[in-house]
Amino acid sequence: MKKIAVVALGGNALLRGSEIGTIQQQEKNTYLTCTNLIKIINKDYGLVITHGNGPQIGNILLRNEAGYESYKIPKMPIDICVADSQGGIGYMIERQMKNILRERKIRKNVTTLVTEVLVDIDDPAFKEPTKPVGKFYLKEEADLLARANNWIFKEDPRKRGWRRIVASPQPLDIVNKKIIKDLVSKGNIVIAAGGGGVPVYLDKNKNLQGIEAVIDKDSASSLLATEIGAESFYILTDVPKVYLNFHQPNQRALDSLTVEDAKRFYDEGQFSAGSMGPKILAAINFLTNGGKESIITEASELNNPKSGTIITK
Repeated sequence: MKKIAVVALGGNALLRGSEIGTIQQQEKNTYLTCTNLIKIINKDYGLVITHGNGPQIGNILLRNEAGYESYKIPKMPIDICVADSQGGIGYMIERQMKNILRERKIRKNVTTLVTEVLVDIDDPAFKEPTKPVGKFYLKEEADLLARANNWIFKEDPRKRGWRRIVASPQPLDIVNKKIIKDLVSKGNIVIAAGGGGVPVYLDKNKNLQGIEAVIDKDSASSLLATEIGAESFYILTDVPKVYLNFHQPNQRALDSLTVEDAKRFYDEGQFSAGSMGPKILAAINFLTNGGKESIITEASELNNPKSGTIITK
């Protein structure tokens, strides 16, 4: 393979906003999303697929709590839960992609790799966690859980209750990058870095240890794309383009952006931290570290030549 594309699937690729998340719903959405990726394969790109895991990790944590409360099944830490979600979601994507390739008589192997992502144990994010995970609790319940587990809780801005918050450190290195690059360079489709990757750090003996944290999926995907020498980085989300003045009467869709424009608009506050902001930063980081283009769009729009916002140097 001469060219590699990394495609980061957003949460809506597997689960739509109005759905409760049955396996039938998730598999249908996964199939439709993967169908749209055939265009990239037909352009003779080696393909690496990353994905989010927000709703799924929330469900895993709920099972954690229910199992402990009812049967005293030991709770698993978040790094193990992220690894669990990588396996389950990767399995869905892998199976549906294999079905689509068979239907189109395209001969390619597809594999899922549980991916570790290195973080710094001294990252400031561990002192000031910000990422909400799991279910909503009453204030009294949150206080009890905080004392029992040494967890940190924060009230939801929309007053839906209190949620546990964990650190979201910056990814430093994709531990499995060499095997990912080797596999994709030989023509295999690789599903990796799901949910931002399993967060690990190096202890004083240089051993890898898991840690309770959640890594931003787009940031980890950008780093992976850089480290394996990808040319193109696709970020698939729930809107067809990037917008200025989003959801305002004067909102304007952007067909293309330079890195300089993207930085300027970001500094002006055009892209919110909880929505488009991390995606724009991920694209900027990819392009300033050797990438050629980043495309932000909706999965269903990949076959529309006029859709998507293309960011270039």
